[in-house]
Amino acid sequence: MLVPLTYARPVHWGEHGTKPALIKYIFRRILLLIPILLGVTVIVFGIMFLTPGDAAILMLGENAPQAELEALRERLGLNEPAYVQYGLWLSRAVQLDFGRSIRSGRPVTGEITARLPATIELALLATLLSIVIGVPLGVLSATRPNTAVDHSATVLAFGGLAMPVFWQGLIMILLFALVLDWLPPSGKLGGWQYYVLPTITLGTSAIAAITRMTRATMLETLSQDYVRTARSKGVRERSITYRHALRNAMIPIVTVIGLQFGALLSGAVITETIFSWPGIGRLAIDAIRSKDFPVVQGVVMFFALMYAVVNLLTDILYAYLDPRLKTRYS
Repeated sequence: MLVPLTYARPVHWGEHGTKPALIKYIFRRILLLIPILLGVTVIVFGIMFLTPGDAAILMLGENAPQAELEALRERLGLNEPAYVQYGLWLSRAVQLDFGRSIRSGRPVTGEITARLPATIELALLATLLSIVIGVPLGVLSATRPNTAVDHSATVLAFGGLAMPVFWQGLIMILLFALVLDWLPPSGKLGGWQYYVLPTITLGTSAIAAITRMTRATMLETLSQDYVRTARSKGVRERSITYRHALRNAMIPIVTVIGLQFGALLSGAVITETIFSWPGIGRLAIDAIRSKDFPVVQGVVMFFALMYAVVNLLTDILYAYLDPRLKTRYS
């Protein structure tokens, strides 16, 4: 149950032994990341290992002499047992060394970091859009329950969650780029117009999730005794909604926003492919098509690492905002 604003205030470092409790909490969350990332490495390496195809043939070509193929397999450790190959790959992956791209011959890490800014840009814009629309829409829906506004917001939220990204992207290209000719259909050539369609497409599901969470937490908060007391004392409804109820409801909302940002980072694959956006997602699709195994492994690991880091930062922010951490982890 949410508590009144008088007690649900941010905890300051060093207050009543909170600093050790927060450090202990953060340390536990970091330790939990280790087995998760290790599990991801096993899955990623296992899938690539079992995928049909010979990396040596892909790198040198089908007409390469057998002696050169064998020499390359020996140099890359492809003749070793699976567990030995995994150990060698993991030792390099810990150092963010995923080898070289089969297609371009460049380091995989360099290929990813070159595409990373475009993906982060798109995810940040989609997250900002989801906050600007989702939070006010959820508040509006909660303050007017069982009205036309509430029902409309609920329909929009469920529609946003149910709508396939690839279908929405194609419809938006067809309508706004081809029929109305308002916006460019794809690419990233510098103008703000190129950001509009992919940002809306990527952010639609996040808008729906944040709207639903904001509505649910606001409804619970507005039903608390301290809200009724404030109303009985004649406090303005706007002040109750935004100064008290929304601030208390922000803890779960912030958690959902953080999770959505991580999901948008890793879920940009389809959006980037539809709009020819030069990010990591499109790099992954191109690598899969060309069976560029090192790039696929590197991209998946980068997505997993980014998602884990975002979740960790969200947990830390949640711990800072929630004063009950003092009694839970102290």
